[in-house]
Amino acid sequence: MRKTTSTNFSNEEALAAICPMHNVMRVLGGRWKIALLYFIHQGHHRFGLLQKKMPFITTKMLSAQLKELERDELVNRKIYAEMPPRVEYSLTEKGQTLLPVLEDLYSWGEQYIPAQA
Repeated sequence: MRKTTSTNFSNEEALAAICPMHNVMRVLGGRWKIALLYFIHQGHHRFGLLQKKMPFITTKMLSAQLKELERDELVNRKIYAEMPPRVEYSLTEKGQTLLPVLEDLYSWGEQYIPAQA
C-alpha cells in the first residue's frame, strides 16, 4: 500500500479514473489470483485443497491472496465451528461475473502453452 501523499499514489488514482483496465489489474493482478478464482470455481473450496492444487505458493501468500480477493468482494470465506476449524471459500455474485472471462483466458492459455521439450 502506498502512502496517500505520494506522487505514485496520485498517479495511480488518476489512471484508475480514466482506465478500466487499471482497475482490473489492481483487483486481479498478482501471480495467483486468477488461478485461485478458477480453482475455487472448479470445486476446490477448502484452504488445504487450494494448497495441494497450487504447491508452489506459500501458505502466507495463499492466505494473503485469498484475503485480498475477499476484500475485493470476489470470494466469500465461511468458517465452520468445528475442531479443527474448517474454512471454505466460494465465489461471490461479483466473482461469478468473472467466470466467462476466466474461461476465455483458460481457453486462450491452452492454445498458447509452449510445447514441452
